[in-house]
Amino acid sequence: MQTVLISGGGIAGPVLAHWLRRHGFRPTVVERAPGRRPGGQAVDIRGVALDVMRRTGLLEQASSVRTRMRGMSVLDPEGNEVHRSTEATFSSGRLDSEDIEVLRDDLVGLVYEHTREDVEYLFDDTVTALHEDETGVRVDFARHASRTFDLVIGADGLHSTVRRLAFGPEERFSHHLGSYLSVFGAENFLGLDDWQMWLSDGDAGFGIMPVRDNTELRVAFGFASAPLADGLGRDLGALRELVVGKLEGLRWEGARLAEAARKAPDFYCDAMAQIRMDEWSRGRVALLGDAGYCPSPLSGQGTSLALVGAYVLADSLAKAPAGDHRAAFADYERRMRPFVAANQALATENPGGPASEESVERAKNAISLDD
Repeated sequence: MQTVLISGGGIAGPVLAHWLRRHGFRPTVVERAPGRRPGGQAVDIRGVALDVMRRTGLLEQASSVRTRMRGMSVLDPEGNEVHRSTEATFSSGRLDSEDIEVLRDDLVGLVYEHTREDVEYLFDDTVTALHEDETGVRVDFARHASRTFDLVIGADGLHSTVRRLAFGPEERFSHHLGSYLSVFGAENFLGLDDWQMWLSDGDAGFGIMPVRDNTELRVAFGFASAPLADGLGRDLGALRELVVGKLEGLRWEGARLAEAARKAPDFYCDAMAQIRMDEWSRGRVALLGDAGYCPSPLSGQGTSLALVGAYVLADSLAKAPAGDHRAAFADYERRMRPFVAANQALATENPGGPASEESVERAKNAISLDD
């Protein structure tokens, strides 16, 4: 039975672990956080990714916790409504679509609970070194003793440690898209009832949606910026102060939003960037999801790429003759690259706004699971 270390316990990693177990592999998931990560924005599961969820046995559960917005308002910088829709929202698209939108932490919880009984999880740890030879990869961890695995998969996000160790510095592959995104939770001080609000003020703007039966808000605040210096761009405290300052400058509800960002335990901020690589594997190491082909939240397709990539990678490994990982990784890239290209293009099709419905429709179905 082949052993596979998966770095990253978010969405892609556990879904890959599920399918590897189904195919007779023995996966281990290592996650830097001490447990499941809380918070995060609402994410979309679209097109062929819905079929992955169905085959994984989680579509019904995911559908039961989907967001159920009635519509949205678009405001001017003073807070006056200039547009409203009961047909679509910027975050999820058409409300009558079969696609679903769920909170990221709800989806992470579902895939973890679905896999925790038959997948080994190593929380509060991370990979520190990879040593590959003809028989496997010896992995050094920050906390656990070193172990040898047949394969290593990096599913550890935009700032992937596995990618850095196996392929080199992030700067070689990261392409900044001109902005940063902050996401945080707050009490529903606006009294929103299944209704989103969107506002743009200069080079900054936000979307606000109620969650948890309208008891909480999730705020997604974006602002234009060149890449920040590493010391600031990776310092969450410094990023929080930067975001608080920018929120305080907004003309509508800036003070209350700034205070919410200052207090939020789930505060997040990072660059809007894409990862573009000529290859997603090297030897016995391969990359999955944002680690190999992050499309950025501007595409709305990061979660769907992660789900589909996990399924296809596991399928390619299972079909490879005599456990030939080189053939498996080549097949994975052949099948996934057109799908990734179509979905990454959504982020840059309409700078400052969403991609067209026609482009999203094409991109979300641009692959067959039964290749």
